[in-house]
Amino acid sequence: MEFRLLGTVSVETLTGPLPLGPAKRRSLLAALLLSANTPVSVARLTDSLWDDAPPLQARGVIQGHVSRLRALLVGADAEAYGVELATLGDAYVLRVPETLIDAQRFEELLMLAREQRGPADTVLMLKEALSLWQGPALSGAFTGPPLRAAAHSLEESRLATVEQLARTYGVLGEHHRAAALLAAETAAHPLRESLAAELMLALYRAGRQSEALDRFHRTRRLLADELGIDPGHELADAYALILRGDPGSGEPGPVPGPVTAPVPDPAPAQASSPGPDRTADPARAAAQDSAGVTVGAVGPTAASPVPHPPHPGEPLPVDLLPRAPRGFHGRAAELAALTRAAAGEAPVCLVTGPAGVGKTALALQWAHRSGALFPDGRLFADLRGFSDAGEPALIDVLREFLLALGVAPRRVPESAPAAAALFRSLTDRRRVLVVLDNARDSATVRALLPGGSDCVTLVTSRHRLEGLIASDAARPVPLDTLEADDGTALLAGVLGEERVLAEPVAARRLAELCGGLPLALRVTAARLAGRPRWTLAALADELADEQGRLAYLDVDDTGVAAALRLTVQHLPPDAVHQLARLGHHPGGHFDPYAAAALAGTDPVAAAAALERLAAAHLVAETAPGRWILHDLVRLYARGLDPESAHEALTGVLDHCIATALAAADTAEPGGEPCFVLPDGYRRPAAVRDFADRAEAMRWLAAERENLALAAVAAREAGLEDRTWRIILLQWPQVVWRVRDNWTPLLELALDSARAGKDAYAESRVLTLLGWVLTEEGRTAEAAALLERSPVLAREAGDPLGEATALINLAVVQAELGDLPAASENCTRAVALCREEGDRHTEMLGLQHLARMRLTAHRPQEALDCALTALDLGPEHEEAVRRSLLLAICGEARLALGEEEDGIRLLDRAAREAEQAGYDDGAVRALEALSRVSARAEYRRRYDEALRRLTAQS
Repeated sequence: MEFRLLGTVSVETLTGPLPLGPAKRRSLLAALLLSANTPVSVARLTDSLWDDAPPLQARGVIQGHVSRLRALLVGADAEAYGVELATLGDAYVLRVPETLIDAQRFEELLMLAREQRGPADTVLMLKEALSLWQGPALSGAFTGPPLRAAAHSLEESRLATVEQLARTYGVLGEHHRAAALLAAETAAHPLRESLAAELMLALYRAGRQSEALDRFHRTRRLLADELGIDPGHELADAYALILRGDPGSGEPGPVPGPVTAPVPDPAPAQASSPGPDRTADPARAAAQDSAGVTVGAVGPTAASPVPHPPHPGEPLPVDLLPRAPRGFHGRAAELAALTRAAAGEAPVCLVTGPAGVGKTALALQWAHRSGALFPDGRLFADLRGFSDAGEPALIDVLREFLLALGVAPRRVPESAPAAAALFRSLTDRRRVLVVLDNARDSATVRALLPGGSDCVTLVTSRHRLEGLIASDAARPVPLDTLEADDGTALLAGVLGEERVLAEPVAARRLAELCGGLPLALRVTAARLAGRPRWTLAALADELADEQGRLAYLDVDDTGVAAALRLTVQHLPPDAVHQLARLGHHPGGHFDPYAAAALAGTDPVAAAAALERLAAAHLVAETAPGRWILHDLVRLYARGLDPESAHEALTGVLDHCIATALAAADTAEPGGEPCFVLPDGYRRPAAVRDFADRAEAMRWLAAERENLALAAVAAREAGLEDRTWRIILLQWPQVVWRVRDNWTPLLELALDSARAGKDAYAESRVLTLLGWVLTEEGRTAEAAALLERSPVLAREAGDPLGEATALINLAVVQAELGDLPAASENCTRAVALCREEGDRHTEMLGLQHLARMRLTAHRPQEALDCALTALDLGPEHEEAVRRSLLLAICGEARLALGEEEDGIRLLDRAAREAEQAGYDDGAVRALEALSRVSARAEYRRRYDEALRRLTAQS
């Protein structure tokens, strides 16, 4: 477990980052981490989370965020790391070992750097410290004044460390490194005079006097234009030192470099000479070698000074890079992440992502932009890990690298291990970039890693290559699809801005239909470029057809389907089977249980297959146990096994029914519709368990869209018996969020029930739909539907369904003013429930009967009904029912003249509803309280509950 403040505020675990959620929760975490192991008061947290006047419920918001953060930490086994979020009176304390906080490790490394005896060791400590930074401090958090001050302080410490590292490089005589380091920071902080002064001196001592003087004048003009001031003493002193030609105290004496052992030569021994200059042309080096010069000490020797970077305009000694990508757009965050990742010790940067997402383009774009960082050359190899042509032999790749580095052909070893050893030796004291494109496994990459601590290896792969992360601390830079704006810009780069600006809506639609996949966008642009009379709108209409979309996204030998096929062909059979079945999933996301139901396996096997697919970037895990497919991957997967569509759909529909039954049973024990399972029902190998009502309700809320899509797919497939069941089983969520537009879905269930001529189903759906319409204020429509429901229930032999239907009909009748009929129906419903022994529905009937008695000005009868209902349920009866019954008791007491008891009961009803998040119940109780009490607290709580309720509607 690791807590990060130096970049995006996050908590990294073995299974990935914790889903911290909104910015204010990150702010809370940041405030606690900045004062780790010290209590932080609610007042201080309030200052950190809000810029201006905090809301009245600020304390409650903080408590909610603390509760969620504590649950996340507990779920990540924080206790095993010695991490605990505790409450101490009016404060909170995050107990955590300081070694788990990156900002604390940063300060520790700075302290160690100060204690080092030699500058080389100091450099190592400082570089390690700076490598902890992943972006601006406290990113992703909402920073109130205290957090802004903390972020500024951390950034000042980072910049001071950069300056110290540059000065230490100067002590070692490595002024080119100091200049490269300072140039990037000066560009980001052009008004920081100390940075500019250090850069001037580094450039000057690296033999680049004109650039140093130019830097001074540029900074001087900027200070005058932006701030209206003259350069301070640091800049002025640096400028004077350069003009005097004084090397200054930073100029080191000669630093001898290590001598690399000569490479054994199978030819007869000859007198050895110094190896070819590392900035020499490879052809010249080969010519020297063939004339009798031994390739030996390629690193700087005591007699050969460390070379400086080439001057601007000078060609690099080795450059195997393909041309820079054309029409490259966006990816600023990823390019910056690569720059940060490349700043470590012998870094291995790993660009990962699905086929066609633009990994190679990003790597080449960064490589071409960063040429000045690699004065000894840039190497490139396409490892063809996902190609029909197969991977090149390792010795062939190494031979190409060695020849480029100046080794004569006859001196290239014949075995791959020997060639790899020579490659590491030749790069030991060089600053080389090695780009390894399309790597399929970690072992191949390891054999091609250079030997120098200043070399950078940039790897691209469709796989996550976690072995490389474990063995060589590779720093992953995951690549996702493009946003719509960047996708539109990519189209404009190929087609021309005029054509895209002429149809901006169609261009954006094309970018969305291509799913933000650069390969798909380039294929689309290629089709349009070759057909100048085509409109973007016409092609968008063609792509909108899912059946033919992949075919439209193929041009010559380039296309999305071809790229995906090359990825899939390297997967094991079980993963391919799982992918094919996922293509028939009707929803937008899935978990291992749904994946298992689709594939006809169990959740353990499905989870293993999903991990393999995720490693190949064919699925993505958006949250622990929650996966998605890219639209184009879904279309491709659907075509892998089209014959299995019905079997896969039926399996996942039955999974939805089984899981929704478990959720409803947990959320409302004994209250779920007791229907028989559909014909041909296939019980899943495993069904998710729910620990409590809250977990079950969270699942129903999270899966609402998926369940709706599953119901639509079932109806389209003619599986009516599954359609209405999937919808009806969401009834606990319907009751909880009744104003959340459930009517269209329930109307679909009603159509399916009627199509199947199922009286039981029609009655149950009519009962729920009628109640929803009642709550939406559509009372007349509700009454028309509910009149039919009890009759159908009797026909179907469903007494409990009849009781529920009578209760809902009674509610509508009461709304319409027919209290005698309403009371009669409620009384009949209560009698049916007692006959069937259903206490849960009996409570519901008594609750509504009590409300009707209260409306009829019979408060004692209302109180008796409500108390009888409360006696039926245990103390842990769910909060909604208790809140409503307590409110009725309170109003009845008020009507009986018992004001103190009435107010107490209404306040209790409101608090229980507020604690459960049942805003509807809170509004009802607080409205009643406001009528009899002038306390401002009740009005404030009423306004807050009403605002929350309105926001949900």
